[in-house]
Amino acid sequence: MDNIELYLLALIIPLIAQFYVSYSYSKYKKVSNSKKITGFDVARKILDENGLDDMYIVETGGNLTDHYDPRRKTVKLSGEIFHGTSIASLAVAAHECGHAIQDKEGYIFMRIRSFIFPIVSFGTKFAYIVLLIGLIANMLNVVYLGIALVGLGLVFQLVTLPVEFDASKRALKQIEKLNLAHKDDSNGAKSMLRAAALTYVAGVLSSALEILRLLLIFTNRDD
Repeated sequence: MDNIELYLLALIIPLIAQFYVSYSYSKYKKVSNSKKITGFDVARKILDENGLDDMYIVETGGNLTDHYDPRRKTVKLSGEIFHGTSIASLAVAAHECGHAIQDKEGYIFMRIRSFIFPIVSFGTKFAYIVLLIGLIANMLNVVYLGIALVGLGLVFQLVTLPVEFDASKRALKQIEKLNLAHKDDSNGAKSMLRAAALTYVAGVLSSALEILRLLLIFTNRDD
């Protein structure tokens, strides 16, 4: 497999995953959940049940911008999820609450991700600048340092995988425990969360391919 093929794969894999999650979201946002409860109601019930009754749930702009803010201890839901009564609203709201529960319990991978985030953010910001400097100066050690900095992003994504999978697992458990949905709804929520998880897997594969591509480019250049 040559560099061009690796580059194309690194581009195509995330696009396919994003298409799949967008398709799943579009499908399940059109299907009402059997209890007719909004994403806000789902989040409120889950948080209250887990001793997080003082945590805010706020509406945020955009589409699929839902997230848990660990600094402000706030669950942020996009308008369609916040007000919607679809299976998508049920699944996404429960997933973000899964992150809130992780935070409360000190889930180890979430703590690791929070700890390394500033380092990763700084390193990846300058990775390609370091690569360029190494290339111009013809200093292979500097080039490899740049590739290592790119690799920090991959490390972050690998740590993110268990965080996301665990949040979805917690979400489905809460939906069942609190009887927030019937079986068909739960199956739909599971399908959508699986599609969302694939985007993170695709991100890992794409980053790994990009690092391999860079190594091949500069190793061949050195030869």
